[in-house]
Amino acid sequence: MMNRMECGEPTRSKELATSTRFHRLVYSEIEEIGWENLVRLGGDLTFLSLRILDKKGRVHLLEVQLDKTYPKCPPSISADVPYMFDLEWSTHSRLKNVVQQYQEHLEKLQEFWSTLEDIEKTLWVDHKMSSLAVSSRRINIGNDCFIILSINFIDPRSLPE
Repeated sequence: MMNRMECGEPTRSKELATSTRFHRLVYSEIEEIGWENLVRLGGDLTFLSLRILDKKGRVHLLEVQLDKTYPKCPPSISADVPYMFDLEWSTHSRLKNVVQQYQEHLEKLQEFWSTLEDIEKTLWVDHKMSSLAVSSRRINIGNDCFIILSINFIDPRSLPE
């Protein structure tokens, strides 16, 4: 007759302990960044969508995908920005570090977004293409004619292409 040890019970116990530890860690880190910033949370806690406000009050979503070995492996991140930053990560990093780095990245893009807002306020812009991640704007000049302006996100005050 087989006992519980032979039927994979230790493996299951280890998986449950790891899962419980992971869940506690994720919940405590969400607590650090604030539940009010959480837009969506996957059932297995490996996916988070966070709402981050920049200094001008614009809303940005940051999507974070966690590996089950988190924090050993860095999370994968995506956001509605023209380019992503290189995430600096160590095994001691936390979600709040990801949010801080993202906020620093948003700060670098403020002049770029202000330039796009100026264009949208003063010109007839086709808003189908408008997004915080897109560096070009389609300008309607009448009679079904359009000009596409490409703004350099590194130097947004330079002449557009």
